[in-house]
Amino acid sequence: MSLSRVRPARALTVLFALLLAGLAGYAVVANWQQAALVREVAAAGSDTDAYQKAAFELTTEMAVLQGTMLEHDGEERDELLAANQRADDAMARMAMIDEEHSGEATDVATRHRNLRMVVVGFLAQVDRGDMGAAKVTVEEVLEPEYTAMMNELLAEQDHHLADYDRKQAQALQESRNSVIAVLVVFVAGLVVLGALGLSRRAYRRQVEAMAGTDPLTGLRSRAAFAEHVAEALPGEPTVLVINVDGFRDVNEQLGHRVGDLLLVETGRRLASLVRGADVVARLGGDEFAVLLRDPEPRIGETIAARLTEAFDRSFVLDEITIDLEVSIGAATAAPGEDVVTVLRHADAAMHEAKQNRTGFCRFQGENRQDAAARLSLLGDLRRAVEDPEQLTLHYQPKVAVDTGELVGVEALARWHHPERGPVSPADFIPVLEVTNLMHRFTERVLTMALRQARTWLDAGHRVPIAVNVSARSLLDPQFPDRVATLLADSGVPGDLLSIEVTEYALMSDPDTAIRALHRLRESGVKASIDDYGTGYSSMTYLKLLPIAELKIDRSFVLDMADDNSSRALVASTVELGHRLGLTVVAEGVEDEAAVQALREIGCDTAQGYHFAKPMTAEALTTQLRETLQVA
Repeated sequence: MSLSRVRPARALTVLFALLLAGLAGYAVVANWQQAALVREVAAAGSDTDAYQKAAFELTTEMAVLQGTMLEHDGEERDELLAANQRADDAMARMAMIDEEHSGEATDVATRHRNLRMVVVGFLAQVDRGDMGAAKVTVEEVLEPEYTAMMNELLAEQDHHLADYDRKQAQALQESRNSVIAVLVVFVAGLVVLGALGLSRRAYRRQVEAMAGTDPLTGLRSRAAFAEHVAEALPGEPTVLVINVDGFRDVNEQLGHRVGDLLLVETGRRLASLVRGADVVARLGGDEFAVLLRDPEPRIGETIAARLTEAFDRSFVLDEITIDLEVSIGAATAAPGEDVVTVLRHADAAMHEAKQNRTGFCRFQGENRQDAAARLSLLGDLRRAVEDPEQLTLHYQPKVAVDTGELVGVEALARWHHPERGPVSPADFIPVLEVTNLMHRFTERVLTMALRQARTWLDAGHRVPIAVNVSARSLLDPQFPDRVATLLADSGVPGDLLSIEVTEYALMSDPDTAIRALHRLRESGVKASIDDYGTGYSSMTYLKLLPIAELKIDRSFVLDMADDNSSRALVASTVELGHRLGLTVVAEGVEDEAAVQALREIGCDTAQGYHFAKPMTAEALTTQLRETLQVA
């Protein structure tokens, strides 16, 4: 609350206090009608407090519910049932008072009490990680009902106060004229002072409860975000600062209402793509931030890629389609740095990304040099995509666990820079993922893979090929048509091509991903979820996705022979996949012990250095000619 509001309120309070003190002598000699009227006013003040208390507790419960959706394992989740009970108690008090008059508030209190089991069910959905169902419960059941109850509560309060005003007027008319003036001023002073005190207390309590929330988006405020960063600073958290490119043009050309809607939708998209422990905030204007508590800085780049991909989808606001991009800066806290320093570094990296149009930039103390190197690498990649001497494919065999027979290969891109030599995919793939060059790169890889499949077919070898596809490509509306064209041009049957996508790619926009995979399947192309177990896919979507294969991430496979937990996770995934009619592939198999463990739990396919490293097409062709079975 600003000082400009506090000072007039205090002056008004002092003025009424002095007025009431001057009238105290007159009140002493008032007759029994005056005494009765004072008691009625006191009772009305109590009634008003009950209504305001109910409204405040319902508002608080709504805020805690929204906070639980944004931070699933935070304080709001633990506070929700208590907030629900406080609101229920306040409404019961309100209904008891209202029963003496119209009794209509009892219906509101009863409806709120009946929502208790819905709130309990919502918490159960949150606890088991079913955020899709939890979101439906909030948006389609709880929020509409809370809004309706609040409107009815306020309407009933107005009706009650209007009825009291009429009774007060009737009582005053019956008093003697000499006393009426005193009573009017006296009662008015009590009512105003009481209302002022109550409203100030209610406002203060509500401000304290909501101070950590941005009023427009419902995300954390800048102050609350800074507190979370401060709590995480004993470690080395990563902060992402996100700026919506072109937001000012939207505000100026389409108006502030559309701008506000855009900010709200941006907040929803960002919040839907982070993990439960991450904190999302609106710093102000068109800037947002995400706090990642992971000690591994590269996770920030993974999350940033997911957030960038979210803006590949257009915003449709008031029947207006808006296409925007974001610039993201990342900074990982170094020992001894404070909140201000970390935020400043992330903000500087964001501005660097914005200025150079790279989409993403990480602060490393030498940002200008890093950005220049990144731009140089991007330019080299543009040339490499069209140069068959630089960009090639290696193929890693996928073998049947029970027989050791070759059942397919995974195509892996390799870049041999004319000056730098071999460049690791870990260095150039992140650069591609935040630019539209990824579309050309993916099409180039698919073209080379299908040409090789055609060559093997002509030689009498039917070898299914899997190609990794990023979310940026999968969610491109034209992608399924381009794949169909490439299949037709190469003359390769669709069932010899498999598209591997990560859980992140699928869950960034499940509806669009499902439609794309269905269209790919119409061409005979199979789909596989890569690195399964490291993302956040919903069981509901897993059931709906038109996929043929699950690939278990290597992190679960490496130690499964010695670690019972890893073995149990792999076994449960195999069973889940088989129940859904899917083939299950284990990645990262590096020894015979892992192979034996996979056989025992019934895994279908495996790949890894134990069988073969990625090899050139020529080397694999030699093995095919020799009809070699990889054991």
